[in-house]
Amino acid sequence: MTLTPLDRNSPMPLWAQLEIDLRRRLEADEFAESFPTDLELTEAYEVSRHTVREAVRHLNKTGVLKRERGRGTVVNRSEFEQSLGTLYSLFQSVESAGVEQTSEVLELGVVTDSVAASYLEVAENTELVLVGRLRLAGGAPLAVDRAWMPHDIAAPLLEVDWAHTALYAELAKAGAPVPNQGWERLTPVVPTPSDRSRLGLRKTDAAFFLERLGCRDGRPIEWRTTIIRGDRYRFVTDWSAGGRSELRPAAS
Repeated sequence: MTLTPLDRNSPMPLWAQLEIDLRRRLEADEFAESFPTDLELTEAYEVSRHTVREAVRHLNKTGVLKRERGRGTVVNRSEFEQSLGTLYSLFQSVESAGVEQTSEVLELGVVTDSVAASYLEVAENTELVLVGRLRLAGGAPLAVDRAWMPHDIAAPLLEVDWAHTALYAELAKAGAPVPNQGWERLTPVVPTPSDRSRLGLRKTDAAFFLERLGCRDGRPIEWRTTIIRGDRYRFVTDWSAGGRSELRPAAS
């Protein structure tokens, strides 16, 4: 694909025009092999190195590109994308992209947990089933996922082979209720050293912390926390004119 010449008579700064054209070329997957160096962009667009650096800086700032030691500027490719505001399965999200999702069990058993119990609206000493998994996409770590459910609902899950299956699918197979409503909260997080090691993250790598309360007809039946690699997964939402979203107080 050819580059779009920059208009030096336009009121739009050259760096902004360059950023727009680089985004266009990125969306067309033109830089699948590698991203050009500053010098290559300077020569191709016939602009100053300052103009190139400003455009690249903005692309870095918005997460489209990233700088890596020893490699220079590279494309930051989020392999999987998920819409917010919908009930979804991480398993289905990955497999629908044509990638096999597998799991390694980290924790599987009956526990008590005061935090999970408070969200599930049961007594602190209530027995809960904990399913903790390292989720892999194409054999590479993607997320550390932990789900707590009341024992009377989730006891059959203790016998499940979790290598290649989904939590909600197994609940349905066992005749247990599956969430049909709830909420999620997404927060940037620095994972614990153990979870960072499981995910293959460096100290400076970004990660999401996803909290989910799943309910069935108003009854809380699932409390889940998931740490997801920020470089392999991203969340999107749709909006339209006339729609409105409001801030609400943070949970204490």
